Amino acid sequence: MRETAGDAPRSPASGELLLEPEGYAPADGFRLPLEWSKGRAAALLSAVDPDRRTDVLLVDPWNIVYYTGLWALTTERLLAVVLPADGGPPVWFYPYLDHELVTTWWYGDGESYFDVPDSPHGSPRAGVAVAAPGVPPWQWLVDHLARRGHLGRLATDTALPESALRVHGVAQPAHVGTVCLRQRMSKTPEELALATRAYRYFDEVHAWARDRLLQREPGLTDSRLRLEMTGWITDRIMADHGPGRAPHTTVGINVDLGWVRAGAVTGYPHPNQARYAVIQDSRTIQISGIIQIGGCGGELYRPYLLRPPTPFEAELWTVTRDTCLLLKDALRAGRTGGEVAQDVHRFQIAAGVQEYVATRPSHGQGMEGHQPPYISLGETTVLEPGMCFSVEPGLYDPAGGFGVNFSDTFVVQPDGPARQLSRLPWSEDWCWLGQP
Repeated sequence: MRETAGDAPRSPASGELLLEPEGYAPADGFRLPLEWSKGRAAALLSAVDPDRRTDVLLVDPWNIVYYTGLWALTTERLLAVVLPADGGPPVWFYPYLDHELVTTWWYGDGESYFDVPDSPHGSPRAGVAVAAPGVPPWQWLVDHLARRGHLGRLATDTALPESALRVHGVAQPAHVGTVCLRQRMSKTPEELALATRAYRYFDEVHAWARDRLLQREPGLTDSRLRLEMTGWITDRIMADHGPGRAPHTTVGINVDLGWVRAGAVTGYPHPNQARYAVIQDSRTIQISGIIQIGGCGGELYRPYLLRPPTPFEAELWTVTRDTCLLLKDALRAGRTGGEVAQDVHRFQIAAGVQEYVATRPSHGQGMEGHQPPYISLGETTVLEPGMCFSVEPGLYDPAGGFGVNFSDTFVVQPDGPARQLSRLPWSEDWCWLGQP
């Protein structure tokens, strides 16, 4: 009888091949504390107006998470928050289904509506159920901002509808979305510590998956492997967290291993076909995905060769690996994203593999996933310490059904090359599993 996912051992062989950490200690907790968010909110208010006379309205969901610490699922329902200029507790504007979450976190005052489209006659909670043309949620928001006196001293990360502003005879508030984003692009030590915790779990599940591959289990599919990986590492994370599931505790935990795929589908950067293949019948498998703890973390991919590679396969694999290491050295503070991309693409061209280049080498990594700046030829943003980047100078041959893509997170340093968050090797010993 084969071992189940829960019983499969983590072979010491895989664990012993992990690299030494590159300088970040993992966080003890599972989320960024409220005091951290309060500090970031204060920094934003000062950046927007050093005299601290301007309130800031946040509507972008990731700005709300970052600057208030509140994790709330946003849909078509409008959720917004005002950070008062004096640094006092936020004023929230929210749908009632978020009432318990909003009012038990960092809360000063607020306004709620029942749902969208909302009736102007009241809500079922007040004993009223009258059908009528709905109140536009943006008009509702602007009306309440005006009633509370915010409109005359407001900056916002999202443009407000001109039609709603005309009702109150006010101009469009100053837009500060770029200020918000620029602060989020450079990660604080607390974010890097939490991301490191996520990567320690990622290291474990990659080692676990490598052990499974070395077992060469007949009939094992990439689909079943990724489901077992997800279950195994989720159990590990939640066991470490403990039994508590109160609101605001287990937030921002994301285990997405849906890109684990074997065989010809690896030849496509973003395949739209079903990822279902018997691993033992395949020449290659990409173990890949995203893990975040408290919103911090990122990608971790390794491409495994399951047979002795052909010269062509070995060339694409080796050039891709070497390009990743070049990228690590090239990601230095003071350079632009375009300059780094130029280094990478010129290396690929010099190696003669340009026809297999399909993407930019890297994107910035944040809580939302992809985040500026990008390592792309048109990027003019200057890199700063604390910026985090994926590692994806992959090479793809869709006609041949073969592709190679590594990823990780590289962190820009004040001096010298970037640091790697994972402990996974880049070596043939780690990735070339084909039996002679």
